[in-house]
Amino acid sequence: MSSVVEIEAAIAKLPPGEFVQLERWFDAERNRKWDRELESDAQSGKLRELYERLQPENHGESNVPLVGFLDNEV
Repeated sequence: MSSVVEIEAAIAKLPPGEFVQLERWFDAERNRKWDRELESDAQSGKLRELYERLQPENHGESNVPLVGFLDNEV
């Protein structure tokens, strides 16, 4: 299997129990990837940059608009 279409077709044919097993694996894999990304961001300083951008909000200074914050990749 090398394409998303082939993988989707194979998943559609799974019996319910195997589908649930795959679903659990997928959730765990997504969490592992998220953890690795978070760790990488922490080591690179990205989380520090985000924290510093949000600090004024915590001290009652000018607001950081959530939409603007979410639209900007750090």
